[in-house]
Amino acid sequence: MIATAAMDTKAASSTDRWLERTRGSAAPRFRLFCFPYAGGGAAIFRNWARDLALDVEVCAVRLPGREQRYSEPAFRRAEQVVDALTPILAGLLDLPFAMFGHSMGAVLAYEVARAIKTAARVEPLALFCSARRAPDSPRRGRNRHELPRDELIAELKAFNGTPAEVFQSDELMELVLPMLRSDLELIESYTSRPGTTLSCPVIAIGGAKDPDVFPEELAGWEKVTAGPFRSLVLEGDHFFINSARTSLLQAMRRELGTFGVT
Repeated sequence: MIATAAMDTKAASSTDRWLERTRGSAAPRFRLFCFPYAGGGAAIFRNWARDLALDVEVCAVRLPGREQRYSEPAFRRAEQVVDALTPILAGLLDLPFAMFGHSMGAVLAYEVARAIKTAARVEPLALFCSARRAPDSPRRGRNRHELPRDELIAELKAFNGTPAEVFQSDELMELVLPMLRSDLELIESYTSRPGTTLSCPVIAIGGAKDPDVFPEELAGWEKVTAGPFRSLVLEGDHFFINSARTSLLQAMRRELGTFGVT
């Protein structure tokens, strides 16, 4: 019994390190696993449970190299995230669940959903893929993770997703840039591989003025599932997750409502 308790404590510790979990005002009947964009962390999703539904528990993924895990080396390959995170989430599949990922996070959510289907024979009730072209879309542009410092900073400013105060502090930039380069390498090295096809609903969401993902490119996500597919375009650029947050959460709440989430 002592050994079992120790194992349970270790599992809980691993879960706490990987996930920031927040709940609405009612006992959770549903979980939403959220995956951040490059350079982002669990804090992006901190207030989502309050605004989505009363009975949702939001489980925001906290990747190495940021927030409380700053001292850990950031991953540079999507496979590292999938291999590490799939067994963590396997212990939280006792409730119905959905997945949301923005930009880099969309790829990670998709690949983790595939891994869970293979390992546990269950799928999310819905997969939300936000601000990202389909996994098999050819890459465009140069590798940002290889850019010289000043060019990379200029690219980040143009994308409009990094707080202004970061650019105003050389100390903050030196803290953030290594993690950002690792995240960018992760997504720029990613290649979709043959394997499990999902059967859950997939909802692809884009920004009307996103310079990186054109609205018509969202349709490519239809190929990743044998189930229903929908696309949705919101006002905003690549980071509509911030500027159109209310519209995004309202749309997700409508979709989740079809599964009885209140």
